[in-house]
Amino acid sequence: MSTREPRERLPRRRRTAPKRADDEVGYGRPPREHQFKPGKGGNPRGRPKGAKNEVTILRGLLNRKVDVRQDGRLRKITVFEAILLRFTEDALKGNTKSAAFLFNRYAATQAEESALVDKISDDDREILDAFVRRLEAQHRQRRDRT
Repeated sequence: MSTREPRERLPRRRRTAPKRADDEVGYGRPPREHQFKPGKGGNPRGRPKGAKNEVTILRGLLNRKVDVRQDGRLRKITVFEAILLRFTEDALKGNTKSAAFLFNRYAATQAEESALVDKISDDDREILDAFVRRLEAQHRQRRDRT
C-alpha cells in the first residue's frame, strides 16, 4: 500500500459546441445580447423616417405639374418650366433684368455642357462616335425598308 495522498481533482470542463460564424464577436460584431433589437437603432432621436432636406423639397416643388394656357390651349408643364416661361415673356416685353437672368442661366448651362464634353477622353469619344455611326446606320436601314 502506498501512502500517497489523493490528488485534488480539477473540475471537468464541458465541451462546448464549436462557435458558428454568426456568433463570432469582434470589431463590428457585438455580442448578440448587445445588438440593436429589430426596429430600434443606435440614434433613436435622429432624423425621422421620411424627413426631407431642402434640396428634396425644392426639387419636388419645381417638378410639380401645373396647368398653363398657352396659345389658347391648356398644357401641363413643370413649375420650373412655367417660371422660365414667365421670365421669357417678361424679357420679350422689354424687362432687361429678366433678359439678363435668362442669358446668364443659358450661359451657365452652356458652360456646364462644354465642361462635360471636355472631360470625355479621346478613347471614350471614339467609342461614342462609333456607337452613333452604328445607330445612324440602323436607322437608315429601317427607313430604307419602309
